[in-house]
Amino acid sequence: MIKRNATAVWKGTGKEGSGVVSTASTVLNETQYSFNTRFEDGVGTNPEELIAAAHAGCFAMKLSFDLNAAGFIADEINAKATVVLDPSKGEVTESNIVLTAKIPNISEEQFQEIAAGAKANCPISKLLNASISLDATLA
Repeated sequence: MIKRNATAVWKGTGKEGSGVVSTASTVLNETQYSFNTRFEDGVGTNPEELIAAAHAGCFAMKLSFDLNAAGFIADEINAKATVVLDPSKGEVTESNIVLTAKIPNISEEQFQEIAAGAKANCPISKLLNASISLDATLA
């Protein structure tokens, strides 16, 4: 089993307080987050941005593995995930992936099939209880 961890420390009220997040790898090291970074446009990160980064990275890597299994090697995979938080529901409702990939010798049909499989089967997609869309373009 592979285990990864991160730590969040929050001080103060939900609206006026602030916090920091850190990862064991130290890629994030007391990175600031707050009400403003989550619900407005403040400086720092927020949980949804971190989920979007995790989903984009997981999907791109899964797609690479699936392409390799089918006999293809991508020149480039560019995946952008946008996570949608519905404040009225208090839940993440969507993660929308926009993909552009350069893959030699693959047909559009093969590309779409493999990309859809990666979307459905990357571990972060499986973790999310949200609608997940994919807009895939072969460059």
